[in-house]
Amino acid sequence: MEEMGRIAIGALSKQTGTNIETIRYYERVGLLPAPGRTAGGYRLYGPDHLKRLTFIRRARALGFSLAEVRRLLTLSDQRRRPCADVRVVAAAHLEDVKGKIADLRQMERVLKETVARCDAGSGSNCPMIDALYTDGAPGGRGRLLLPVPPLPS
Repeated sequence: MEEMGRIAIGALSKQTGTNIETIRYYERVGLLPAPGRTAGGYRLYGPDHLKRLTFIRRARALGFSLAEVRRLLTLSDQRRRPCADVRVVAAAHLEDVKGKIADLRQMERVLKETVARCDAGSGSNCPMIDALYTDGAPGGRGRLLLPVPPLPS
């Protein structure tokens, strides 16, 4: 369904690779402005929606949180874009990424060590299973081998 350069949500979804429910969610949380509607109630998106959704998708692909995307969009919407403010958001995100990389390297090391301790699977004692049950508390079956990263906020 097209009307004067406007496209339906399905076409927007295909053009951007964004799930339809995700597009609706971005509208609900205010990242994407509500589109106009046809007399039948169908959403019709214009070029500005496509541009903004592409921005959101690229930012999310770089790992920016929704709050960070919102801040970047706010800065982008300003006539005089304060690049220094954008840099602050991006620099803070870069530090988060570096921390996650360090956590992943530690997880890789621990998993590598644990996998190396596993034998060919002939015995009933499996170091990997034991490591997953271990909580490191007194009375536990050993030290905690697999670090559990904090949940994203």
